[in-house]
Amino acid sequence: MRRFSLLLSVLLLPLAARAQEGVVTYEESVKFEIELPPEMASMRDQIPDSRTAAKLLYFSESGTLMKNAPREEGDEGGVTVGGEGMMIRMMGPGDQDNQVFTDLENGRVIEKREFLGRTFLITGEPETYAWRLTGEQAEFLGYACMKAVAEKDSSTVEAWFTSEIPVSGGPGPYGGLPGLILAVSADDGKMTITAKDIHLDALEEGVLAPPAEGRKVTSEEFQKIVDEKMEEMGGQRGRGGNAVFHVRIGN
Repeated sequence: MRRFSLLLSVLLLPLAARAQEGVVTYEESVKFEIELPPEMASMRDQIPDSRTAAKLLYFSESGTLMKNAPREEGDEGGVTVGGEGMMIRMMGPGDQDNQVFTDLENGRVIEKREFLGRTFLITGEPETYAWRLTGEQAEFLGYACMKAVAEKDSSTVEAWFTSEIPVSGGPGPYGGLPGLILAVSADDGKMTITAKDIHLDALEEGVLAPPAEGRKVTSEEFQKIVDEKMEEMGGQRGRGGNAVFHVRIGN
């Protein structure tokens, strides 16, 4: 009997290892409100109230990588609306090739961000959340989940995680719980990320790797670049005298 138990443990060990590795497909949805100047009021009905995008999260015990799911053929991303002499180009979640790699073992994050045709690699530490377990339970895609909440930037973040996948990560910047996060809500529900499909299987070699192409900057340096460029663009006009507004929503 002792020999049989030892053999059973050896056989189950690879299965346990695979259970902590795989890929999750999430749907990220962002609701937004935009205040337009009087001269652009006629364009309000053309502007969508929300954008959604599919995201993939590759994960293992050592790290996670979130990136866009492949787009359908012909989908170039973004929404352009406008009238005579004015145009708004709206970029939502999934419209740019942004990636977030989290090194769970060493506590480091490398984020790839595209901004005005340039690619940046933002390095730093993971976001920290003072999670509080609520005791609420639910089921997502067959996994038993628990609810945790935290306050961040004067907003309540709600997360549902499952200890059945013992990886302390989640979509985008969210993590730090004793199990993989399958659903997140923030900004009073204006931003939600929800798991739609989970595959537990060994990842192909090289899939879970940090992005490597782009100018390396800190988060403070990147924010300074964005602020300066957006200020410059506020006084620019497009070719032919048309006003051009770039509105970027989400990650």
